[in-house]
Amino acid sequence: MHIELTDHLRCPVDHEESFLVLLPERMDGRLVPVGALGCPVCGWDAGWTDGIPDFGGGTPGAGHPQFDAAGAVALLGIDGPGGWLALAGRAGALAAELAELLPGIGIVAVNPATEISPDNVLSVLRTAAWPLKRHALRGVIVGADAEALAGAALASVLPGLRAVGEGTSPPLGPGDELLAGAGGVWVVRKG
Repeated sequence: MHIELTDHLRCPVDHEESFLVLLPERMDGRLVPVGALGCPVCGWDAGWTDGIPDFGGGTPGAGHPQFDAAGAVALLGIDGPGGWLALAGRAGALAAELAELLPGIGIVAVNPATEISPDNVLSVLRTAAWPLKRHALRGVIVGADAEALAGAALASVLPGLRAVGEGTSPPLGPGDELLAGAGGVWVVRKG
């Protein structure tokens, strides 16, 4: 896990959104291959030894989304460096290509396929509950196998930026706008 991702993580327990505290046991540059995260509000914690924090209950994605990385970038409308992009479920299969198309943007894959490993650009998280704070990301791509996380994933997007997904579009909040929806793919601009 990238140390910078810590600022964007939230406790997975159902209480008021709270930051997490990172205790790195070992560092490799900006990566934390061995460490622990904890919540100062409720005491929740999770440790890892393989570079992949496991918040509990996550099911690995399988397959590929019905669009490629270039299509995802076009739908998201992202360009330029900085910030974070989250990929949920099978959308994690796009991580390597997205890293090439979007240099300088951090990528976090939530419940990708088991063969997807963290590296210098990609952080991987396993979790049943969406682990990222509201209004923390430049964009989100939700695979059909992670549709249950779509609403919380959309909430993580910064206002004015976009989320893309497969399946049914998530419930829209105040100011959210469904920009497109066809063939099982949706694009929402966060209000």
